[in-house]
Amino acid sequence: MGNALMGDRGIGHLIMEDLVMGEEKPTVFSPQTWGFSLEDLPPEACLVGGAVRDGLLGRQSDYLDLDFVVPQGAIEAARKLAQTYQAGFVILDATREIARVVFPEMTVDFALQEGDSLEADLRRRDFTVNAIAYNPRSQTLIDPLQGYQDLQQRQLRTIALENLKDDPLRLLRGYRQAAQLGFSLQPETQAGIRQLAPLLTQVAAERVNSELGYLLGSQRGTYWLQQAWQDGLLSGWFPQAQGQSLDRLRAIDEVARELAQTSPQLAQELQAPLRPTLKTTLVMIAKLMSLMSEELTEAETTLAGLKYSRAEVRAVLALQEAWRGAGSEAALRGLPVRSQYFWFKRLDGTFPAYVLYALASGISREAIAPYIQHYLNPNDPIAHPRALLKGQDLIETLGVPRGPEIGYWLTEIAIAQAEGLLNSPHEALDWVKQQRTQQGKG
Repeated sequence: MGNALMGDRGIGHLIMEDLVMGEEKPTVFSPQTWGFSLEDLPPEACLVGGAVRDGLLGRQSDYLDLDFVVPQGAIEAARKLAQTYQAGFVILDATREIARVVFPEMTVDFALQEGDSLEADLRRRDFTVNAIAYNPRSQTLIDPLQGYQDLQQRQLRTIALENLKDDPLRLLRGYRQAAQLGFSLQPETQAGIRQLAPLLTQVAAERVNSELGYLLGSQRGTYWLQQAWQDGLLSGWFPQAQGQSLDRLRAIDEVARELAQTSPQLAQELQAPLRPTLKTTLVMIAKLMSLMSEELTEAETTLAGLKYSRAEVRAVLALQEAWRGAGSEAALRGLPVRSQYFWFKRLDGTFPAYVLYALASGISREAIAPYIQHYLNPNDPIAHPRALLKGQDLIETLGVPRGPEIGYWLTEIAIAQAEGLLNSPHEALDWVKQQRTQQGKG
């Protein structure tokens, strides 16, 4: 900190030169790369928050997310910038005066300074590393809380426990940021979070869900999920989770790494989003199941309480039901073809998550290998049945009445095909005709 200059009010001003910890100066500190002129910013605008922190760490991003604090006229500044560059404009919070300008490869937020000075604003933030401001005109950092020193030590230190109490989501956010940045939590800060942990249940579920997303989706997040559980942050959201539930998360990560080497196709499907509109992957589904109650109704209640989507809830419950049907080596080895057909159907595309969960739970590769072979063969009639007939074929050719009987025969045809009894539409029609005759329906 030898190049810190002390201002009149005790704010440390750090000259930017040689402070960035990465190999080169990130674009966040280069106004000429922002896509708008520095002259279009209010004179006292300062860049704050994660952009400054990541810039100092040398963390580059293809999509810039800039947050500016201004002493007055935040919404007007955002509106003017949007009009000048024909960019999108959104008021995020009219009361607190926060507005966003949306460029094709960048968002720029303007917020009204909280308190009567920039220092007062910075002192209301969560952690010191997020309380560093950058003045783009003087190219200096404003760091009254020694956040740069904490960056060098790669630790998260709270500014004040009261700040975390003001917005309890910050309690969990500390664990997420520690995972994301590869930082540690300062011991006093972690002890304070442990003390305030019950407050997290007061936070809107959607916000908690967002923070959990990174922790569940990243292997680095597993350690911090375990820490968060031990510190009491998760008990209100995952009431049935136990120590072994958290231990299994680490085993899931280990199996995922192994599958990347031994079964690339399964590994790729595990990392793909469950739906195009969701970020949730099958790895995350397996981890969520580990944190659930074995009772489906309790699991559904927990997931709904965290505002998971219908698709996410269905995926976890499908995995749980499949685990109930084949959650042991003995069950897997003794599953008849008919049961295998319904088992794969119940999994409904979550089979890779079952493999991950099963191997992490101690089921041997030998026991599950035949099922993997079924799944990886796109023409396999057990895992990927293809209809030999349509309902209309049964109606027109055999006179089967419309209604439940159609569905019954289509299912029975698929099972008979999986058992190797049928191979063509002609054989299927003859087989149904024979079966119906025996039942007195021919």
